[in-house]
This record gives sequence, structure tokens and C-alpha cells, in this order.
Amino acid sequence: MMKKHVKGNTRKMIIEKKTNKNEIKDSWTFEIIKYPPDSFNVNSALFDFDGTISLIREGWQEIMIPYFTEILMATPNAESESEIRGIVTEFVDTLTGKQTIFQCIQLGEEVVKRGGQKCNPFDYKKEYLRRLDEKIKHRINALATKTADPLKYLVPGSIDLFNELQVNGIKLYLASGTDEENVLKEARLLGVDKYFSGGIYGAKDDVMDCSKELVIHKILKDNNITGEQLISFGDGYVEIELVANIGGYTFGVATDEVRKSGINTWKRDRLVSAGAAAVIPDFTNAKEIIDFIKRFS
Repeated sequence: MMKKHVKGNTRKMIIEKKTNKNEIKDSWTFEIIKYPPDSFNVNSALFDFDGTISLIREGWQEIMIPYFTEILMATPNAESESEIRGIVTEFVDTLTGKQTIFQCIQLGEEVVKRGGQKCNPFDYKKEYLRRLDEKIKHRINALATKTADPLKYLVPGSIDLFNELQVNGIKLYLASGTDEENVLKEARLLGVDKYFSGGIYGAKDDVMDCSKELVIHKILKDNNITGEQLISFGDGYVEIELVANIGGYTFGVATDEVRKSGINTWKRDRLVSAGAAAVIPDFTNAKEIIDFIKRFS
């Protein structure tokens, strides 16, 4: 086995900032922030869904942030539109990875802070999902009628990574903040449901009893998985922070969802601040990711 923590052999990532674009052109598969611990012995992999595997809902922030901004601008004591948008963007991003309802709960609290009337957060969620469905319904229909190739709506290299993980005896789990009914349907349409023998878990209405954090802890408890046995792949602040805190090794997936190539630097910075141990643009070099994991296992 190769000696651990030999940083002199680590290839460096070349950063190229392009005018008016939030992109990185990278020379290899991923950026290592920190190496796995000596006790690292992986047998389980936890995935987020939207933005990590699926691109069906690409652009959801472009629906949620303007909608929430619109709600807050209608309150009696609203700041300027630019200030409100900044506040909304911050809490939407920080809560990404949790169930959608938590972003709606935060919206309700911000409304009350500004002298607005308290509303049921499920009403905000219902309207947000209605607007989002308008944006993505053609994608769902195209997949359902098989007029679109599922690869069009998958983060590049996803299938290759799933296969490599399974070949190496690693069991796959999926935990998403999107409603479970939709996650199950969209995973099936993309043809990835069969890979998650550990189960697919999404948001439910009883949010306080079935939060994503509780679901992940239940997965670990029910399967006797320790942090040192777990790797995770996600593009949200929440799952990265959670898995890092229990001692798992976290891959931040900072995909540029529009170009489907390279790294989105804004995502990258947020994932690193959440505790990501490594950052990858996608899964196109799945074998190198597996080789890295095996090197330290």
C-alpha cells in the first residue's frame, strides 16, 4: 500500500478565472483539502440527489430566490431589493441539503421580522413547487416518454462511479431534501434507483421527526456504520457539515450545472467552508476517485 499523506506527489489544480464567469478549469479530478484519517476503512457511500446526481431540477435557485425576495419585498419594513436578495441567497444556500420546508420556515421568520403576517410555511412550499414544476415539467415528460437520454440530466460520470463503488463492495445510500415521492420517481426515470441498495430517502411532511439529519443518523445506526466507514458526495452545506462532524470523508461536488463541465467556484467555496475534505467537478474520472479511496483504506 502506498504511504499515506505523501503530499509531495499530489498534483496541483490549475485555476483559471475567466471574465464574468464563475468557472475553474482544472487539470485533474479533484482538489484535496485534507486526507482521510488512519482509521479510514470505507464500506458505505452516502449521496445527495439534486445537483449531486440529478440535473433535472437545475436552476431551482432561480425560482426560489426571486420568489422569496418577492415575498419579503412586500413586508412593511423591507430593506432595499438588493439587500433582501442577499439575505435570501444566504439562507437558501446555507439550508441547501435540508428539506425544502426548512427554507420556507426561514422565509416565514424573515417575514415576521419585517412586520409581515405570519403564514404557514407549507403554503410557501406549495407555491415554490408550483413555480418549479413549470420550469422542469418538460424535462420530466421527456424522460417519462423516453424522448430524452437520461445522461442529459445526470452529473457526468455518475453511472461509472456507482458501478466502481459496487465492484469494490461499497454499499450506496441516498438521502435528499426533495420530497421522497419525487426523488423515487426521478431516480427511476434517470435509471439510478437500482444502485441504491441501502435505500432512497427523501423529505416527508413530518419534518421535525424525519429531518435529513435524523435520516442519516438512522442509516448509520441501523447499519452499524461508523464515520470512518463512510464517504459522502454532496453539493449542499448541510450534508457536508453533518458527515464531516461524525468523522466521515466528504467529497464536495461543485459541478457547474449549466455547462456540465468544470467547477463552480461559488459552490466550491461554500462546500469547503462547510467542511468538505475534497472537491470534485463531477464523476468523469470515477476510477481515480476509487483509486484515491482505496489508497487510504
